Amino acid sequence: MSKKNNHRGGDFRDFLNEQGILGEVEARALKQALSLQLDHLLKKEDMTKTQMAARMKTSRAAVDRLLDASNSSVTLNTLGKAARALGRKVRIELVPA
Repeated sequence: MSKKNNHRGGDFRDFLNEQGILGEVEARALKQALSLQLDHLLKKEDMTKTQMAARMKTSRAAVDRLLDASNSSVTLNTLGKAARALGRKVRIELVPA
């Protein structure tokens, strides 16, 4: 018979929610994962940021912002352009919280 550990803390998500920062933390984690994936695809396709910007019809600075993991603001339009520039498509899914 296992004994319940009464000293175990709550769920980390609960803690972040109590602090009022859960949404912000999740958004930053999502953007970081997206930035890493885009960077990986750039390298895999042997494409420079300048080439990607040209394919997206945008500036190199916009590509830098897209690849900046700490910049969590990205529009669906920009994300779609980036995906197409890399021969990909965007798939977004809503899942239970």
